[in-house]
Amino acid sequence: MIRAVIVDDEKNNIENIILLLKRNNLPVLVVGIATNVDDGIAAIVELKPDLLFLDIQMPEKDGFDLLKALPHFQFEVIFVTAFDQYGIQAVKFSAIDYLLKPINPDELELSIRKVEKKLSQKKSNDQLENLMGLLNDKEAKKDHKLALASTKEIRFVNTQEIIRCESYNAYTLFYLIDGKSITVSRPIFEYEELLANYGFIRCHQSHLVNTIYIKSLIKEDSGYLLLNDETRIPISRGKKEYVLKALNTIKN
Repeated sequence: MIRAVIVDDEKNNIENIILLLKRNNLPVLVVGIATNVDDGIAAIVELKPDLLFLDIQMPEKDGFDLLKALPHFQFEVIFVTAFDQYGIQAVKFSAIDYLLKPINPDELELSIRKVEKKLSQKKSNDQLENLMGLLNDKEAKKDHKLALASTKEIRFVNTQEIIRCESYNAYTLFYLIDGKSITVSRPIFEYEELLANYGFIRCHQSHLVNTIYIKSLIKEDSGYLLLNDETRIPISRGKKEYVLKALNTIKN
């Protein structure tokens, strides 16, 4: 059984998680609950859970304050939030699971299965470490690392090491400066949102490009981007004005 602690300022939300876990016969034993950050920290230190269900927005101190107060992360985290709010981008950047309220039972079960797999591997929680680095150094974007979860591993890649992304249906292929590539089972539009503030532009339905690797914009053949490695990336008709404006903004 996975030993879990739930930290949420609303007791009905705690009761709902417990009910869903039991109703869906999930292998989770709730060993502790807390309705504020300080009590949550005490429960984690005392009970040493395998899993933490953590509400993000709470009065006075939020879920991130709880994590910042802990020296080590010997547990997995599933964030629970009422809406796609502050901090969720950093959570997505680190490929950490989160559930939106009201909780979907199928999504809850999927998250628990992922936790089971991680716990069986008994690895340190690098995803939480990456998350805290993002939250503590919001302005140091050149040092931010994106968690790319492939079938074999979760690789943390500096955003400046990513040349471009290419879409294959529900998968995204990342091309890196070391010549390697990583395939992730997430659609490209999710990364368009995550990488928008890191110099990436979506020039085509299937392509997301890091502007630091763009050599020039070629206007012939309907228009395309020529990268430093001579790769040609098409520009869709509806994206031409956006691409020109984005490149001019970066240049200036």
